[in-house]
Amino acid sequence: MFSAQSLVELLKSIAKVSLVGLIAVIVLNYFLAETLGLTFQSIQLAISHGIDVVIWSFIFVSLALVLIAAIDVPFQIWSHKEKLKMTKQEVKDEFKQQEGDPLVRGRIRQMQRQAAMNRMMADVPQADVIITNPTHFSVALKYDQAGGAAPKLLAKGGDFIALKIREVGNHYDIPVIQSPELARAVYHHTEIGDEIPQGLFKVVAQLLAYVYQLRNSRMGAPRPESMPNLDVPDEFKWDGN
Repeated sequence: MFSAQSLVELLKSIAKVSLVGLIAVIVLNYFLAETLGLTFQSIQLAISHGIDVVIWSFIFVSLALVLIAAIDVPFQIWSHKEKLKMTKQEVKDEFKQQEGDPLVRGRIRQMQRQAAMNRMMADVPQADVIITNPTHFSVALKYDQAGGAAPKLLAKGGDFIALKIREVGNHYDIPVIQSPELARAVYHHTEIGDEIPQGLFKVVAQLLAYVYQLRNSRMGAPRPESMPNLDVPDEFKWDGN
């Protein structure tokens, strides 16, 4: 099957050959009488007339080729520019082919974020304590006493997610402690699934000891008088909200 471009090139070639052939026929017809009479002329005169025929034939054919070039070259330039042009839709289509549909990729990222959020929220019921800002941030910590490792961050979030973490904590009767400086420090210096920084061990240990005392008081042990002063090291303090 011929493409449109191939068909155009074929028609152009036919037109060029036809034009050159037509010019040649016209020139030969114009000099036909002289050409036929060369056999009756002297050698010098015949050569002179023959040279004239060749020269004029060359001139007319050259003019025909110049005319063809004058038409074809601008067309080729225009055609090349048109090929280089890409509409906005073509750019989008090419981008979709190379990188994937932006809508699809956006949807995939959204689903990945939602899946990560669901996994994080599913871990909140395992937390020993939830520390809040109290409104802007919430972090959920788990300490494995048997394992002896540092407390681990199970979940963290700001604003709406912080509220959802507190709601899950309240639903599962997990202690929710308001400590703005400590909540901000853990939020900004710990990633989900990681242990808290060593510099926060002491203050978090004080908080967990208080939480365990609260838990034991429900089973008859003395209730702690007040929450200890949770002094966050200066290098972990956050100046924002």
